[in-house]
Amino acid sequence: MSRGSGDQRWVVMKKTFPLQAPGKDDARVRDKIRHEVNKYVRRERRKEVPEGFAQWEFQCRVGPGPEDAQPRTIKEVAGAIDAVALTGMPAVYIEIEAVPAQRLAGP
Repeated sequence: MSRGSGDQRWVVMKKTFPLQAPGKDDARVRDKIRHEVNKYVRRERRKEVPEGFAQWEFQCRVGPGPEDAQPRTIKEVAGAIDAVALTGMPAVYIEIEAVPAQRLAGP
């Protein structure tokens, strides 16, 4: 997929989620985080794509904090949340930017 013009900024979700909550199982907390990420992606996909573009592409970064976040595809975000949780960190930072893109022809 080709990206839109590099100088224009689009909607970005930048958020730090706690990985533990009092009285809740850690796995349920991670499920809630994944649900919120998926809800954001669904909401952004419903928005009209700018003229000249075919779809939204999501550029993601996930890590224990903003300075340690690593680039991930949207499909890798759920696994990255679990990976951060396994390291014993108290929170996970997620950044998702929706940018318009063109579909590339398949092989």
